[in-house]
Amino acid sequence: MFKKIGVISVILLFAGLTASAYAGLESFKDEAGSIRIAGGTAHIPVMKDMAEKIMVANPKITVTVAGGGSGAGIKQVSEGIVEIGNSGREPKPEEISAGGLKVFKWAIDGVAVAVHPENTVKALTSAQVKDIFSGKITNWKDLGGKDCAINVYTRDIESGTREVFWEKALSKGEITDKAVFVKSNGAMKTSVAGDSCGIGYVSAGHIDSTVSAVSIDGTEPSKENILSGKYGIARGLYSSTKGEPKGLVKKFLDYLFTADGKALITEKGFIPVQ
Repeated sequence: MFKKIGVISVILLFAGLTASAYAGLESFKDEAGSIRIAGGTAHIPVMKDMAEKIMVANPKITVTVAGGGSGAGIKQVSEGIVEIGNSGREPKPEEISAGGLKVFKWAIDGVAVAVHPENTVKALTSAQVKDIFSGKITNWKDLGGKDCAINVYTRDIESGTREVFWEKALSKGEITDKAVFVKSNGAMKTSVAGDSCGIGYVSAGHIDSTVSAVSIDGTEPSKENILSGKYGIARGLYSSTKGEPKGLVKKFLDYLFTADGKALITEKGFIPVQ
């Protein structure tokens, strides 16, 4: 039975969509069936938008999109609970072998350190980031900000975003036991946006006016810096299937590599794989 972990309702009908909203969806015209998707939460904006457009173009198709984290996505697709498992890290060789997985990398994303827009601290060194998340630096005044205790937000161990940040930003160092755990990139953004003394990390594709991205060692997590490798806290976005994808699932994944799919990926703040 499909586990409804953080399910986002995408079974929506939108009247009045322009013809451009259906661009590239001709291959779904004569299809019928369902796709269950779960896992990494960075993927959700792209997957949700795709699902909505496909279902409006063809009401005989149902697509459900759930979160749960990268580990959950890999586990559920391996067990046949879902047809597509999303992850913000590449599945490990043993996971691929055990689940008989086929892995598709369709975007590149950065992981940005995020603070409240009113926070005047917009630049940190790598050492300062490590000291904040380990609990060695506990007040923003020590970094040139206001006199305010730093509230650290982090993700659980199922999160691919956390794994990449822990490895590449924290060098697998300690995260303070006072950190508040949140379940998704969306929840992380909401938490930091609502806490003027907060700090966390989020998919760079999720950065908007509600949170501010911090530069690390003088480098911003811009698309250009992520693509060039100048900003090193980056990763791929992956979707996995159990065995070779077929039928409707194959068409869904193929769409991500079309011009229209790449345009959607870019629109959501990610860098499409060429």
